[in-house]
Amino acid sequence: MTSLAILGVGKVGGETAFLAAALGLVDEIVAYDVYEPILRAQVLDLQHTGIDITISTDTAAMRDADIFVFAAGTPRTPVIKTRADLLEANIPVAKRCSELLRGFPGIVITVTNPMDANNYGLWKMMGIDRQRCIGFGGQLDSARFARFLGEAGVTGLAWVLGEHGEHQVPLFSKTGADVGLEEREAILSRMRGASMEVISGKGGTVFGPAYHIAMLIRAVLDDRREVLPCSCVLDGEYDLTGCSLGVPARIGREGILGIEEWKLDDWEGAKMAEAGAFVRALCRRFDV
Repeated sequence: MTSLAILGVGKVGGETAFLAAALGLVDEIVAYDVYEPILRAQVLDLQHTGIDITISTDTAAMRDADIFVFAAGTPRTPVIKTRADLLEANIPVAKRCSELLRGFPGIVITVTNPMDANNYGLWKMMGIDRQRCIGFGGQLDSARFARFLGEAGVTGLAWVLGEHGEHQVPLFSKTGADVGLEEREAILSRMRGASMEVISGKGGTVFGPAYHIAMLIRAVLDDRREVLPCSCVLDGEYDLTGCSLGVPARIGREGILGIEEWKLDDWEGAKMAEAGAFVRALCRRFDV
C-alpha cells in the first residue's frame, strides 16, 4: 500500500491531497493540520468524493508514509511581499515537522515558504541523506516562465533554477532564442510578481502548485527518473554549498537520483551566484 502524508491541509495541501486521491497516486493519505476545523472539513470533503482511499489523521502514521509533504505554516498574503519574509514565522513549524518525522525513512517534499531555506532546515534537523529532501517550486516557476515566453513570442524549453522567490533564475539560454538583457529583466520582473496577482485575487495560489506537487509525487512513486527543476541541498554543485537551491534534478523512487550541472551563460551564472548567496544567508538560521 502506497501512503502519502501531508502536514498542513489548507489551500495547497488540501488540493494536493485531492489530486493524489483523484489521480490514484496513492492508497492512503495521512492528513494533519493544527487547525482542527479545516482538518475535519478537508477529510470530510475527500470522503464525500466517494474515492476508495484510506484517510488517517494520526500524526504517528506519518512516519510510515512513502512520501511526506510539508505544507504547514504561515502562507503569503498581499501584505507579505516575498517568500523570504516568512522565514521567522515558519522556522518553529519546520522544527515541529522535523520532530514529527524523527526516524522517517521516506521522501520529504518541502512546500512551505521560504521553501529553499526550509528544505535545507528539514535536512539539517532530520539528519537524513540529502537526496531524500526535495524542495518544490521550480516546476511552477518554469510553467509561469513558459507562459511569459509564449506571450513574448519566444518558443523553446522553459527552465527556472535558483531560489523559489525573488532570486529565481530563468534559463533563456535553454530556449534557443536570442533574448536581450532588457527583455530578460522585463520577463524576470513579471515572474517575480506572478504569484502575487493570484494571491491578491483569490487569497492564495492553489491549482498551479498542487498540480505540480502531484506530478512530483508521481515522478517519485513511478520511479520516472525524469529531470525536473527542484530545490536540492547542494554540496559543490554549481559551486555552491550550505544551501538548498533549484537545480535540474533526476527524480525517482529514491528521491534525487542525481543533479545535472548545465552550462549557464554569463547573465544566468551571475543570477545563480546571487541566488546562492541570498539563500545561504537564510539557511544560516538553521545552523544555530
